[in-house]
Amino acid sequence: METTDAFTGLECLDCGASFDAADEPGRCPDCGGVLDPTYDYDALDLTRNSFASDAIRAGRAGVWRYEPLLPFPRDAAVTMDEGGTPLVECPNLAEELGVGRVLIKDEGRNPTGTFTDRGAAVAVSAAAQHGATDVALASAGNAGQAASAYAARAGMASHVFVPSRASFVNKAMINAHGGDMYVVEGQIDDAAEAYRDVMDERDDYYALQTFVTPYRHEGKKTMYYELIEQLGWETPDAIVHPTGGGVGLVGMHKAAREFRELGLVDDLPPLYAAQSEGCAPIVEAFEAGCDEHEPWEYPDTICGGIEIPDPGESRLVLEALRESDGGAVATDDQDIMDSAATVAQHEGLEMGVTCAAAASGAWELAQEGEFGEDDTIVLLNTGAGNKDADMIRSRLMARGM
Repeated sequence: METTDAFTGLECLDCGASFDAADEPGRCPDCGGVLDPTYDYDALDLTRNSFASDAIRAGRAGVWRYEPLLPFPRDAAVTMDEGGTPLVECPNLAEELGVGRVLIKDEGRNPTGTFTDRGAAVAVSAAAQHGATDVALASAGNAGQAASAYAARAGMASHVFVPSRASFVNKAMINAHGGDMYVVEGQIDDAAEAYRDVMDERDDYYALQTFVTPYRHEGKKTMYYELIEQLGWETPDAIVHPTGGGVGLVGMHKAAREFRELGLVDDLPPLYAAQSEGCAPIVEAFEAGCDEHEPWEYPDTICGGIEIPDPGESRLVLEALRESDGGAVATDDQDIMDSAATVAQHEGLEMGVTCAAAASGAWELAQEGEFGEDDTIVLLNTGAGNKDADMIRSRLMARGM
């Protein structure tokens, strides 16, 4: 494998065993735990100035600007210049929330319109390094679209299992990228079961499933690197993230610990998981003080991207929330759709319905007195609003607008 200088391999987050990345692309063969890429941080000589200037001189941008803290160099990457998304100042929202600043990290500007491109770029790069010809995953929609796009760029076949209620845009674009799509009746858990059944029969399919590949959270951690640089190396007072499986939160928390370990920042930012009241297993577990969630018995939300009733690694998500001194919040679907419309009308930015859980959650947290009047709040817009604009428009029409 062609790897970066500081990358040392994979470590199991459960049993602590270490593995050569060339041999172990999936979960821990000893205990089944999640494998996490590791680095020799002492071998890295990174300062705030050199980190940025070295990347600029090398012509790197987006995700691969952070090559020293990724497993693979840009030269070996499957990339469409993902990342490098703007952090947009939102003064009207700041006034409405009663805080000093609100900024939206607009991940809708990635190649396929969501933050899943970051994880797909690194995970498909790993698949290429392992000589894969086929990749497979179950997805609520966006991750499947991203995987099929990056697989197409790498010359691989993709096999995507989506629930029947996945959005038309996602399904259409999986087809457009040449993906082999299986539409499974039911919800994401049903799609995941169908995926596992096929994977049991096909040892030639390379798994891109969340927390099965070690590399999707590794790509998503770069969101944190970017926003810290965009804030002038200042740590925000809160980051609110729409949360289903939690891979983005886990990645960002890892990035925050890395920057602290390297002496680039002093603090961990408080991370907040935002969910819909119709499917909120992370919020329920956090509020109950539990280390893991209980599966949500009857999921019912229009926020398909975060309708994950049984997130596989809630332990890691809850650990990130508590270690960062953050929290979790759930709001109802009507408030979430209203928040998407408010952001569009007051700031001009287009948030997907799922993503607007972050805005709705931030309003709820502000009303609960969670934020101070001088705080800087970052909201993650994890996907473009045009992915499900019909739902926002329907909500406005129902309100006579």
